[in-house]
Amino acid sequence: SAQNRLLIKGGRVVNDDMMQDADVYIEDGIIKQVGTNLHTPGGTKVIEAKGHLVMPGGIDTHTHMQLPFMGTAAIDDFYSGTRAALAGGTTMIMDFALPQRGESLIEAYHRWRTWADPKVCCDYALHVGVTWWSDKVAQEMEELAQELGVNSFKMFMAYKDTWQLGDSDLLESFKKCKEIGALAQVHAENGDAIKENSKKLMSLGITGPEGHELSRPEEVEAEATNRACVLANQVGCPLYVVHVMSKSAADVVSSQRKKGHIVFGEPIAASLGTDGTHYWHKCWRHAAAHVMGPPLRPDSSTPKYLMDLLANGDLQTTGTDNCTFTAAQKALGKDDFTKIPNGVNGVEDRMSVIWEKGVVAGKMDPCRFVAVTSTNAAKIFNIYPKKGRIAAGSDADIVVWNPHATRVISAKTHNQAVDFNIFEGMEVHGIAEYVVCHGRVVVEEGEIRAISGMGKFVSTPTHSPHVYGRVEERDRANAPQKVDRAPYDGPVAKLNGQIPVHEGGITPVHQETFYTRGPTRCGGLNLHDSSFHVSGAQANDKSPKRPSVKVNNPPGGRTSGSFW
Repeated sequence: SAQNRLLIKGGRVVNDDMMQDADVYIEDGIIKQVGTNLHTPGGTKVIEAKGHLVMPGGIDTHTHMQLPFMGTAAIDDFYSGTRAALAGGTTMIMDFALPQRGESLIEAYHRWRTWADPKVCCDYALHVGVTWWSDKVAQEMEELAQELGVNSFKMFMAYKDTWQLGDSDLLESFKKCKEIGALAQVHAENGDAIKENSKKLMSLGITGPEGHELSRPEEVEAEATNRACVLANQVGCPLYVVHVMSKSAADVVSSQRKKGHIVFGEPIAASLGTDGTHYWHKCWRHAAAHVMGPPLRPDSSTPKYLMDLLANGDLQTTGTDNCTFTAAQKALGKDDFTKIPNGVNGVEDRMSVIWEKGVVAGKMDPCRFVAVTSTNAAKIFNIYPKKGRIAAGSDADIVVWNPHATRVISAKTHNQAVDFNIFEGMEVHGIAEYVVCHGRVVVEEGEIRAISGMGKFVSTPTHSPHVYGRVEERDRANAPQKVDRAPYDGPVAKLNGQIPVHEGGITPVHQETFYTRGPTRCGGLNLHDSSFHVSGAQANDKSPKRPSVKVNNPPGGRTSGSFW
């Protein structure tokens, strides 16, 4: 029918690898033609896009809609959150199903599907959290990947005593991800250090939002990022570091990529658009509204630094970590910063903030903008070119972008349910004048026409070529090789059967055992050994004590009297 046909005419089509002046014809939710002088059926609805950019709809790789967290739940649910996403030009989100410790991953997945399916206004996919480890978890990861459309699993290195995994469990989860062709994700912060720092700060009377950043400084994020990269590389598992918030963590991702490690970094709208100086704001509500984990960094040059790395390919995708709480919810931690619910907004403003700080600032061109807001995510999570591209056969998820229009971001005018906006007062160029989702116009000149439940769940297949395309050959090229040599046929030392040999061949030294080296070839005492120990029993403890002798004129002179 005519209502299922749409022609976007006269615009400049932008993909991650090219720009061209072309029309786009859509039918039944699918792009059918891209080019000039297209032949279209009569009655087709036309959008005049002259002077505008026609780009793939944005993909927000990191959201938490209606997440139960820290005793409350995020105020933006799957309806208000996805409706706001469309208003800003994002046509797909990727949320997280996060089971509690000991809970079934599959049960958590189905609970999130139950929450999302009737509400979403745009398409969505799910990552699943691995918040504990057992053989059952490993089996459920396999089922989620093979049967339920999940190709990414998130491990937490923070939130001790709730979601945090130790290094041994991280290694096991990385091994399982590689086995099933999934992408391992990490929240990279050292949870043990954070817990210790929090105790110290509270004991000093630092209870406000500034304590949040002080308890989890930049090096705590960088250390965990490096540890995750090292552990993942040891088992050959591709790694995706979510919400990169600091220069030093971004440098770790960049340096590991230069070494050939398969690792991806995701800065978010918050880390690209603002900084952590807000934690020292005199207004508690203002400061608490910026609390998120990892925190924004007080170094005001951080956003520009991260944008440079994003523009140059050292970082790859952009999310928001959109997890919103009202002022009243944040006030749960009014006397204790560790109880302030972590989370900020961003799903509505991500595209405009990145356009302003990236393209308008001269750091990236429109093609790179499309890459970091849409196409790279589609490739990494294996939904390209269904998503992330304007081409015949791709889904008709499109934003008609006015690069010259401006708006001022404010909580008074945004479409999210939360009562604060961390980008308050920021003037941005770039507005999603029209947004097309599933071939339907859902935003037209500022008017949102989204319908609850019109979005669909998008399965993300395993073994993404963009992630796993070189893993097999890389493993083969880097495989350790055995050295072929003649067998050893010399003498072998005999060990004392009464002294156990522990792992690594180390013989423990007992309290009364002093000589651990064998005798010389002639049978004499090995003079390289020592009978001296700083503490405990000594070699001469059982020898009779000599009577004390006072020497009146010791060598070198007496110690009393004049030296001269």
